[in-house]
Amino acid sequence: MQPPPQQQQPQGAMATGAAILTVPCSAGRRPKRSSKRRGAGSASLSVRASSDANTVTLLDYGAGNVRSVRNAIRHLGFGIRDVRSPEDILAADRLVFPGVGAFGSAMDVLNGTGMADALREYIQRDRPFLGICLGLQLLFDSSEENGPVSGLGVIPGVVRRFDSSKGLIVPHIGWNALEITKDTQLLQGADGHHVYFVHSYHALPSDANKDWISSICNYGDSFISSISMGNIQAVQFHPEKSGATGLSILKNFLSANSSGAKVPARRKASKLAKRVIACLDVRSNDNGDLVVTKGDQYDVRDHTSSKEVRNLGKPVDLASQYYIDGADEVSFLNITGFRDFPLGDLPMLEVLRCASEKVFVPLTVGGGIRDFTDANGRYYSSLEVASEYFRSGADKISIGSDAVYAAEAFLQTGVKTGKSSLEQISRVYGNQAVVVSIDPRRVYVNSPEDVPFKTVKVSSKGPSGEEYAWYQCTASGGRDSRPIGAYELAKAVEELGAGEILLNCIDCDGQGCGFDIDLVKMVSDAVTIPVIASSGAGAVEHFSEVFEKTNASAALAAGIFHRKEVPILAVKEHLVDAGVEVRV
Repeated sequence: MQPPPQQQQPQGAMATGAAILTVPCSAGRRPKRSSKRRGAGSASLSVRASSDANTVTLLDYGAGNVRSVRNAIRHLGFGIRDVRSPEDILAADRLVFPGVGAFGSAMDVLNGTGMADALREYIQRDRPFLGICLGLQLLFDSSEENGPVSGLGVIPGVVRRFDSSKGLIVPHIGWNALEITKDTQLLQGADGHHVYFVHSYHALPSDANKDWISSICNYGDSFISSISMGNIQAVQFHPEKSGATGLSILKNFLSANSSGAKVPARRKASKLAKRVIACLDVRSNDNGDLVVTKGDQYDVRDHTSSKEVRNLGKPVDLASQYYIDGADEVSFLNITGFRDFPLGDLPMLEVLRCASEKVFVPLTVGGGIRDFTDANGRYYSSLEVASEYFRSGADKISIGSDAVYAAEAFLQTGVKTGKSSLEQISRVYGNQAVVVSIDPRRVYVNSPEDVPFKTVKVSSKGPSGEEYAWYQCTASGGRDSRPIGAYELAKAVEELGAGEILLNCIDCDGQGCGFDIDLVKMVSDAVTIPVIASSGAGAVEHFSEVFEKTNASAALAAGIFHRKEVPILAVKEHLVDAGVEVRV
């Protein structure tokens, strides 16, 4: 992900962390590479560390979702002191750096504000340090991301992109297994568990950095998933999004003389798990109350004389319960009219803030993420809207109609304008933070030559005996049929910067007859980014079917979870019995 430059910060943004730093610092020496940690670094700064055992210093330079890290730290009973100058880094007892953004952009900020030198000196002094995700990658010599770009140079090695040329799905998104190679306090209790990764670039193990490595992970090839040397720790995964296991890892770092609560492994993790995602369609009902509802082919009103919006519960309460039940992610889809109101009045922001205090797995939000002008004439760009969602607790945002229009324009002209919401948000926050929601209807045809779109030979013939179908995409919540197929849309949005596809099927929505395997297979075979199967789940067998017959990385359901017809635990137990790797 790439942090927005200072001038792109949304006006009126409800930032929760330190502002982008502007305090300069004199240059420090490049740290020597040695397996023996030095007790003192350069003399460019000299600050006595603070001594509050219940406070951790957080380096938040103003980009992306750092709220989740804050919430996890506070959940564990610790206070937070924000870094506001390079001197604050050297005054820290314990420093957490949840690196967010692209490698080059992050280094620009660190170098331009004096933080890079302060970080090098802090690390040379062997002070307790925990880097997360990009916070690990920046410790290395350089990265190929928009580069090469020089890093902090603490650890020898190069950060490279995963190779998708041989069919590997990139970004690497989901719950994967650690192979622990060094006994460290940080990873005590993590053996045998899945942890959550979301990244396109990775640090490679080598003879030069082998003494630093504390665990590796396999995705295509082995990459460095954590490092440890003295008091210097860093992880490629996100402990704040890794459920109870991740919270235990954070507790191991925060409490120097004790370990976090051990989470028993019910089944040893061995590889990337298939994800089970709980989806909450959120809208206001006729009384103005914010509720979770569920549609029947996108119709959310009861088929009774009242015609009221179906009310299946409160968003934060349901999200919290699904986290407890074992959901691997929680997705909020804003399907109500308040998405047209100014950012400051969006109830979804409060839903995200509250949910992120209780839910320590990834949160996705979609609906209304586009350019708009409010009733007062204030213009908001899609980037501003997305930025506010990220700062309020979203890990990923989902784009629907806007992505359809952008794909249509791209296919007509072959030109990437860089102006669509998809392109802007992907460029600034990275494609792993952008999900495109595709909502097609099945259109039966007698022959593939009947339409200029990709067709499939369907498993069940159409009403007039048709053997083929194409999937016509829609916009505006299924109300507007568009002249583009799901296959063509998926290929186009991948090219424009989408990192994941949420693949719905209006025909299957609310029917409980299973996922549209023909559709999911067609799209998941066509792209090299993860595909989430959605719409139609009605039994545990539907989940194993979609994973066994397609390349879907995840499966999403809503109504069967809301109505407690099929518990999440039952889905996972069935998948285990079917030989499908899942987080349990």
